[in-house]
Amino acid sequence: MRSARIRPTYRVSASPRSCATNEAAAALPGFAGLHPYQDEETVQGALELMYRLERALCAIVGVDRVTLQPAAGAHGEWTALRMIQAYHRSRGDKRSEVLVPDSAHGTNPASAALSGFQVVEVRSGPDGRISLADLESKLSPQVAALMLTNPNTLGLFEREILDVAEMVHATGAMLYYDGANLNAFMGVARPGDMGFDAVHMNLHKTFTTPHGGGGPGAGPVGVKADLIPFLPHPTVEQSDGHYTFDFKRPKSIGRVRSFYGNFGMLVRAYTYILAMGGDGLTQASLDAVLSANYLRKQVEGVLDLPHEGPCMHEFVASAHNLAPQGVKALDVAKGLLERDFYAPTVYFPLVVAEAIMVEPTETESKATLDAFAAALKEIVEQARTDPAALHAEPHSLPVGRLDEVGTARRITAYLTGQSEDPVLRWKRVQK
Repeated sequence: MRSARIRPTYRVSASPRSCATNEAAAALPGFAGLHPYQDEETVQGALELMYRLERALCAIVGVDRVTLQPAAGAHGEWTALRMIQAYHRSRGDKRSEVLVPDSAHGTNPASAALSGFQVVEVRSGPDGRISLADLESKLSPQVAALMLTNPNTLGLFEREILDVAEMVHATGAMLYYDGANLNAFMGVARPGDMGFDAVHMNLHKTFTTPHGGGGPGAGPVGVKADLIPFLPHPTVEQSDGHYTFDFKRPKSIGRVRSFYGNFGMLVRAYTYILAMGGDGLTQASLDAVLSANYLRKQVEGVLDLPHEGPCMHEFVASAHNLAPQGVKALDVAKGLLERDFYAPTVYFPLVVAEAIMVEPTETESKATLDAFAAALKEIVEQARTDPAALHAEPHSLPVGRLDEVGTARRITAYLTGQSEDPVLRWKRVQK
């Protein structure tokens, strides 16, 4: 089957995410019916899409080349670190450490460890941003890279990012960008211009495909010129309107995923970028930041806000102020479920006690934000007047409170050979 041919780039007016349009594009027979073993001549449309998507992502994040192979964000982290590792080794420099902030996503230290690096934690300052003093004390000729999310996981922009980049590069190390929070300033600022050498992007979050649910995802990685020789092979190249795969890359770290990545995610992302245009992508970021700051102001005085605003696309509140009533972040999350809201992430990042991370995105209406804030206020009031009732929520859903501690103990007993009956799934109890 031949792949759908890409028409010349066009642009329509900016609009909210239209998953239906992007899903329809990915379902076109010329895309959905392709087989990865087809000859290049029969998939020119697919190769053209990949080529054009790479160029679009380069322009958005400010890098020179992009690999589309990684299947998710954490996979992109690992791929970037392997390229950075190959770069240092090509220079006879066997650096062994990767610096990771204490507020980082948990996949950052995991990716570094899986790449064979020793993970060194960099502390945050009182303002929630990376401590330049602690960073300076950790930098050495052994450091291969600093992994950084900007804005960070607390939703705070690293204002001294240019100083951070200068400090890291002065030691010969590289700066890696965790793109989980790219939707905070997509179309407004570019990580490449801030000094980042490698940038991963979550197509399944920032570029239309719904985030979460176990996948599939896509985590392309963009790199500056020094890392181009180490990109996974094959790359898509173009000459006189003809597209080919290039496997002849002697310094490549090799293929990091079967075939050429999650192609359906690439189609969806490319459709989204074309439909939104540059102004639309910028507006999406501005709306995400506006939504988060609006909701943060609504929550002020209801939950603790450990760091001063304004925030970017998300903020981290704390249920620590409810401790006198015996109420925890978990209780707040369960209360939100009872009130028909999917609960936000709790107990992360680890640097905030009883953390509740709220990321409203650019797509929620003001009415929804107001309803969410009203639900939080109702929960906090219930925590003060009737905490026992809150501890019992949710009581109108198929699953209420799970015995997480008991389950963990049974699994531990099973793994240590003390039990042969682990309980690994929920079963409805017949009354």
